[in-house]
Amino acid sequence: MSKKRLYFIDAVRAFAILMMLQGHFIDTLLDVSYRDESKTAFWVWKYFRGITAPTFFTISGLIFSYLLMRAKNNGNIEQRMRKGCNRGLMLIGIGYLLRVPIFRWLSGRFNSCFLIVDVLQCIGLSLIIIVIIYKLTCKKTLVFSIVMLMLGMLVFLTEPLYRYLELPNVPLIFSNYFTKTNGSIFTILPWFGYMAFGAFISTLFYRYLERPRFKLAIVSGFFICGLFLIFKSSWLFNRLYFALNIELFKDVAYYNYLFTRLGNVLVLFSVFYLLEKYIRQSLILRIGQKTLSIYVIHFIVIYGSFTGIGLRHLIGKTLTPWQAVIGALVFLTSVCFISFYYARTNAFVYSGIRKIVDKIKRI
Repeated sequence: MSKKRLYFIDAVRAFAILMMLQGHFIDTLLDVSYRDESKTAFWVWKYFRGITAPTFFTISGLIFSYLLMRAKNNGNIEQRMRKGCNRGLMLIGIGYLLRVPIFRWLSGRFNSCFLIVDVLQCIGLSLIIIVIIYKLTCKKTLVFSIVMLMLGMLVFLTEPLYRYLELPNVPLIFSNYFTKTNGSIFTILPWFGYMAFGAFISTLFYRYLERPRFKLAIVSGFFICGLFLIFKSSWLFNRLYFALNIELFKDVAYYNYLFTRLGNVLVLFSVFYLLEKYIRQSLILRIGQKTLSIYVIHFIVIYGSFTGIGLRHLIGKTLTPWQAVIGALVFLTSVCFISFYYARTNAFVYSGIRKIVDKIKRI
């Protein structure tokens, strides 16, 4: 492995994917009578589940942009940009494919549920947008850094303006990326904001990683900025509202989940990067490198992709807390085992997609 490899990235990705697995398992199968936020255990579980997606989006933007900029030094930037676009299209395609109800279609029953946008479509489209922005900034790291930071801020600050967005006259295949009216789980706004902040953070690693005191500075910066966003960002927006009388700042302050969750992500980054030398375990790194296959397998098992028969349909919301905890541990172990020993690597899937695309171009 390269000396410049950021091991903490794989560790954060592993943490995020494992949190997602247990979060989806428990949320899907835990009996509703046990969902009491006055109980400390459930409150803690729900809180950490709330920062899982922000962590995954931010770390995805970080690693993709970091590799994109490093490719410039290696002289293969054009290849990396094409690869990024192909990867984005592949993730969008897999996201739709996982929701295709094959047996319903074979029986002649069609609906628009498969057009629902989920995490893979959002990440895929975000990767393509990042490539386009990097191209438009003429591959200048400083310009790219400023643009991504400003985009992240803009997306988060304007969230009240599109919070209840409806696009009744726009085709579902497009409107589902911007509104949750038709059942979309994730939309490009505001989730691209986390990808943008991840891209901005990647520029810091790219420009300053070799500096002697960089690790101390970035760990401290992550931790201090994270705590400020968690505990003081709402106060700041309230002060801006009173000072400038701009209603938007008040709306952000009173429903400030985006900046507070970004704060949680930064604190998490600081902890993982600080402990990087202790988490270079092969198991953690392998989990972090197999996130796509783990995601696909877990989606099929829980939600019954293709067949319409998954744990959600077979068990439903019937488990007690202890049953859910034990079941989640078994589920995590089983999905990771299948991913390690029976599923191809992400790189294999990507290379296969590229070969198919190349063949189509030659036709």
